[in-house]
Amino acid sequence: MLRKSFYILTGCLIACNLNAQTGGDNVYEFLNLTHSGFVASLGGSNVSLNTGNLNLAYHNPALLNKEMEKTLVLDYVNYFAGINFGLAMYSRSYDNIGHFSAGLTYLNYGSFTEADASGVITGTFGASEYAMILAYSKEINSHFSAGIDLKPVLSHLEKYTSFGLAFDLGASYHNQSGLFSAGMVIRNAGLQITAYAGEDRQKLPFEIIAGVSQRLNHAPLRFSLTLRHLEKYDLTHSYDKDPDNNYFQSSEFLENLFRHAILSAEILPHKNFYLSFGYNYQRRKELQVDSKVSTVGFSWGFGINTSMINLELGRATYHLAGSSTHISLALKTDKIYSRFSK
Repeated sequence: MLRKSFYILTGCLIACNLNAQTGGDNVYEFLNLTHSGFVASLGGSNVSLNTGNLNLAYHNPALLNKEMEKTLVLDYVNYFAGINFGLAMYSRSYDNIGHFSAGLTYLNYGSFTEADASGVITGTFGASEYAMILAYSKEINSHFSAGIDLKPVLSHLEKYTSFGLAFDLGASYHNQSGLFSAGMVIRNAGLQITAYAGEDRQKLPFEIIAGVSQRLNHAPLRFSLTLRHLEKYDLTHSYDKDPDNNYFQSSEFLENLFRHAILSAEILPHKNFYLSFGYNYQRRKELQVDSKVSTVGFSWGFGINTSMINLELGRATYHLAGSSTHISLALKTDKIYSRFSK
């Protein structure tokens, strides 16, 4: 019954959102921010890695599993221009029922100077957005799992407030050896319930993402390919298209293909340590400065895993003006409690 419901919902959502855009004309764009240091180091998105990292469940609820039992994750990002955002999430698992997690994500835009129409400063104001996360997943069999999460949204910009409701629907697969895994998720389906100032309701940042991950059998390496915005073919800006130029048509196809893709790699020399790298082609093409080749679009990070605490750090370059640093802490609360309660 769960599998049948998943297929029906998937078909309905795809049919209802074929005209979704990639950004700039949607509300609640903060739902697509990457909190995790690990995911940020992989290029900003991953829906296929089947590990015990609870942060991955934010990107695909089907990845929520028993290894995340009683884990608390705390993410923080000191972004640009005084902006900061973060995530807190906790998980529980119940035999024969499934896996649950609950959390809260926020985005704080900082403080702004308020002035009247004549330019006289009258004070300051703030702006922030919040989303609660309620997620559930269950194994369909030994290889497949499905998951869903619900995200009530509150956005407060100066004196204007908006409420919305978003949800994600995901599926995950891993083979018997655990070396190969794949995932697909429909993200941020839903609606804006109340607009900011009585204007028409706007679209949410809807997106369909799929990906695969492969770990090598005889080397400490794992590679991932993530394809974003599968609901939209053209992720480029306007071109002066020449229908008689076959070379241009071919290069345009490849340009679109690469803009959908995020490539990442992990070096796993030990179970307690990893190094990770990512390349986001669309980010590089949209934010690089032509006069200077830099590391825009590239990301890297590392993690230290212990029996009680996991620490992640990710660094992503968006522009020559600066990079973002993502810090994540995963606390295994049951082991911490048993250690200090003795």
